[in-house]
Amino acid sequence: MRTLLFLFSAALWLHGETGYDAWLRYAPVKLARPLPATIFAADDSKSLTAARDEVVRGVRGITALTLRIESSLPKEEAIVLGTMEQIRGLFPQSGWNQSLDPDAFWLRTLTSGGVRYTVVTGGSDRGVLYGAFALLRKIATGESVGALDEKQAPYAPIRWVNQWDNLDGSIERGYGGRSIFWEGGHARQDLSRVSDYGRMLASLGINGATIDNVNADKRLLSDEYIPQVARIAEAFRPWGVRIALSVDFGSPQSLGGLDTFDPLDPKVAAWWKQRADAVYAAIPDLAGFVLKADSEGRVGPSAYKRTHADAANVVSRALAPHHGVLLYRGFVYDHHMDWNNPKNDRARAAYDNFKPLDGQFNDNVIIQIKNGPIDFQVREPVSPLFDALEKTNEAMELQVTQEYMGQARHLVFLAPQWREVLDVVRRQNRKLRGFAGVVNVGLDDNWMGNNLSQANLYAYGRFTWNPALTSEAVVREWTLQTFGSDPRVVETIDAMQLGSWKTYENYTGPLGLQTLTDIVGNHYGVAVEASENNGWGQWHRADARGVGMDRTVATGAGYIGQYSTQVARTYENLQSCPDELLLFMHHVPYTYVLHSGKTVIQTIYDSHYEGARAAEAYVPQWQPLKGKIDDQRYAAVLAQLKYQAGQAQVWRDSVVSWFLKESGIPDVKGRAGHYPGRIEAESMTLDGYSPVDVKPWETASRGKAIACGQAKCSASTRFDGTAGWYDLRVQYFDQNNGISHFRTSINKQVVDEWDAADRIPTRKMDGSSSTRREISGIALRPGDQIMIEGTPNGGEPAGLDYIEILSPPAKAP
Repeated sequence: MRTLLFLFSAALWLHGETGYDAWLRYAPVKLARPLPATIFAADDSKSLTAARDEVVRGVRGITALTLRIESSLPKEEAIVLGTMEQIRGLFPQSGWNQSLDPDAFWLRTLTSGGVRYTVVTGGSDRGVLYGAFALLRKIATGESVGALDEKQAPYAPIRWVNQWDNLDGSIERGYGGRSIFWEGGHARQDLSRVSDYGRMLASLGINGATIDNVNADKRLLSDEYIPQVARIAEAFRPWGVRIALSVDFGSPQSLGGLDTFDPLDPKVAAWWKQRADAVYAAIPDLAGFVLKADSEGRVGPSAYKRTHADAANVVSRALAPHHGVLLYRGFVYDHHMDWNNPKNDRARAAYDNFKPLDGQFNDNVIIQIKNGPIDFQVREPVSPLFDALEKTNEAMELQVTQEYMGQARHLVFLAPQWREVLDVVRRQNRKLRGFAGVVNVGLDDNWMGNNLSQANLYAYGRFTWNPALTSEAVVREWTLQTFGSDPRVVETIDAMQLGSWKTYENYTGPLGLQTLTDIVGNHYGVAVEASENNGWGQWHRADARGVGMDRTVATGAGYIGQYSTQVARTYENLQSCPDELLLFMHHVPYTYVLHSGKTVIQTIYDSHYEGARAAEAYVPQWQPLKGKIDDQRYAAVLAQLKYQAGQAQVWRDSVVSWFLKESGIPDVKGRAGHYPGRIEAESMTLDGYSPVDVKPWETASRGKAIACGQAKCSASTRFDGTAGWYDLRVQYFDQNNGISHFRTSINKQVVDEWDAADRIPTRKMDGSSSTRREISGIALRPGDQIMIEGTPNGGEPAGLDYIEILSPPAKAP
């Protein structure tokens, strides 16, 4: 019976999984030693009950056996759960004389009265819960649990996720669907998904979650909404996850009806105290508040010529009697800077705003500092503020949701980037009070927008618990739990994940250029000049002579001077500045020779071709995994990787074309501006289609495309090549304001048709909507007519950029 159940479960697994269970799938694993048959929890508190039930669930998934739940300590081999105090009472002679911090746990195998027990204990119920998940992680990844004696404690007390959810159910920078908390201006009636999210967070040791946007809605502190917030807190509570609220600094005036929100006004202080007391009366375990002030249009203390310390302290004093903390965001800058002034520099802002205030913040204030000085770019130096604040609590803010990193449409595993940042902070001997990760899960089945992006949330959680873990170890854990233990699967996925950040950097913004994206728009598609000529401060200052932002002390904005003497000396000197940050720190001619021996311009060309080639290779790397993982997730990931390969080519061609035109320096390898096998849509025979200029120009091949202005249009061309088998690529535009239909035919024989119905963040023909359709294995003969028919819909004009006719890659012997 057990074998039949196991095979039945495996068959169901093979055919389809949505990704909802993420790394908590508890798929079958061959164990070196049988597990105990019984389990006992020392009491029935919500967290201990959750821990017990999770172990039962996990063991059932892994072994197809159901642990027997005992109400008293069994006299047979068992798994025993309890706090340290409870375990001492159960096993008084077993040497439990050490103390544990509240969130710490201890996994220990012991023998008492001739009976062998696997004990999971912690400094609190939450510590036991974390220990239970750690035990299951060991089992799921194939580690032996036969002889345990392992204590773990988290690196820092604050391990939070930030959800930028809005009360209408939308999520700012969310790519996994609508909010799991809010719908139509109120908390969702069904909060079961919130509980499931809490379970995922608890499995990583994450103990806090903000449930609303940092661009906060004042209503959350109102009497109407506090009961709704309390319902969400209750859904999280069994998993040891305490909620926090983002608050609007202007609330005393906009919500409370005061004539001021001056932080030094006693009426304002009294209002914050009254609101904090009201929230804590309903939610006694509230973790605290998050505050964004004087940044990107949010009101702040500058309205009254007060400091950020004044603002933080008035709110934190209201939280202090309840043991709440305030995470005050260090993301403060002027987004209306004069870009013509070479001394202006957004990168300086965090240091300039907060360094003079070091030591002036209350003890329960933590400055939440982004990992880099700009805004989650593909490559930034570590923020100098971490080293500068010697008397102020700090938390590191990391972005899991991939805002500038392909928005969960591109594979970008961020652990290697975070690893570099954490290593720098560790070398500075800085002790962080915690972490805040912008996660933004949504209602999509796989939470994050694609299955592979789940690895970023997993890595974030594991790093917050232990920032000394390696990227390799973390991704191996994730892959084993998420996709199984088949060696080919593990090796393939791990290699793809670990190389993906560098690949994305190569085809977007290498050498410290940052991510050359649409900074004034959706932060997704390529738009090289979008960051220039505006006040947002993400400048790269490329012109006809050179490229890069001069941040030196000697001739530039002086940002480099914010670092310690040794680090500043390294960055200031062109010869010692690392190549990967050169253009973040210096403006140099295109002909400047890097440490690699290549010029800057040739490196820009080479890296973009290398990155696009690596993204293209993901597809054949993934395809051999068919049948080794479930069909549903296999197909979903394959589609995502094919899309990414097409987008990487758009990025490559756009950036390379822009720099070729701007610099006038050719690619020594002859690739830039030359596209063998490409036929521009505007050069085809058109019926109903009309050529249009695409903006920005570099996001369409030769700057032009065609759009359909009637009910149906076609573009055709004659094939004059050698007879044979070919792959046909159609580069079209898929906007979000319509669903166009396309049909491809050879000599009137339809070979493919599809709807342009993808989830794309743009309403126009540009680099974000440029999408590739690949039609493999087409037999072509000289004289064949290739026709693309487009049927517009809504505001989407069935736009076409070009087609490519390519010889298929040779099959491996």
